[in-house]
Amino acid sequence: MAKPTKAVKVRARKGVDPIPEGFHTVTPYLALNGASEAIGWYARAFGAVELERRLGPGGLILHARLKIGDSLLMLSDIFPGSPHRSALDLGTSPVTLHLYAEDVNALWERAVAAGAKVLFPLADQFWGERYGQLVDPFGHHWSLASRKEILSEEEHARRAQAWAQANQAQGTPPT
Repeated sequence: MAKPTKAVKVRARKGVDPIPEGFHTVTPYLALNGASEAIGWYARAFGAVELERRLGPGGLILHARLKIGDSLLMLSDIFPGSPHRSALDLGTSPVTLHLYAEDVNALWERAVAAGAKVLFPLADQFWGERYGQLVDPFGHHWSLASRKEILSEEEHARRAQAWAQANQAQGTPPT
């Protein structure tokens, strides 16, 4: 087991907050081809609001910042010589962005109408959420959910076991 590393203290200049306003501890940053088109798509599908756009050589987006609900998402185009690869070039995305919504049904319909491909249909799930998974036109995976109920550990375990048994009886492995 690796030893934990020591936390590094960052000293901000006087009057400068080391974490910019509106940011949380972790913020997703997507690299893709067609960042400008992606910004428009995220606005149509998820109601994203563009907060910042900085252009680089050839009009490519060097950096953009969007707000979806109360969270930030950053993105940029992939530049020649960059070590980044788009999810489409990779053939999949190793990451899923999870989005909670007050009305997941409306958000789901909006994203599908904008061209999202359904990976896992939106449905009530045993863990107490209405949940589904989509892939956007740029190859990034999104899970959309609304919590419907809070389960005790015992109830969650009971439902998970029943779900696994039902899937086994149908010959489909649990996912």
